[in-house]
Amino acid sequence: MKPILIVLVCLTLAACSTVRPDPEIFVVAEQAIQAAVAAGGDEFAPVEMRFAREKLEVAKKGMEKEKYQVSMYLVEESEINAELAIEKSRTAKTRRRVNELRKSNEELDASLRATFGGEFK
Repeated sequence: MKPILIVLVCLTLAACSTVRPDPEIFVVAEQAIQAAVAAGGDEFAPVEMRFAREKLEVAKKGMEKEKYQVSMYLVEESEINAELAIEKSRTAKTRRRVNELRKSNEELDASLRATFGGEFK
């Protein structure tokens, strides 16, 4: 019984790999890349952006060669890289803002110390 089940699973997986995926998967990946660009990915996460674009292009070429399973995998990887670029951009922007506020606080502290001397703590 077990070998028959294994054969059926293998045949099912083999059949899935020959089914052409919906072209919508490319639209979703391209939208993820555009969202990453809008979030500042080209500035703050250029490596991830390059990976996202390259994987999407390779996936499109794979579709032409009927390598559907590999193409679907690469599209997913492209989306993941775009999402990573978005998060890295958000982190970098937050870090930049924190550094600006820290510098502002230090300037304010120095100004108060200059004005009030040792009385300010």
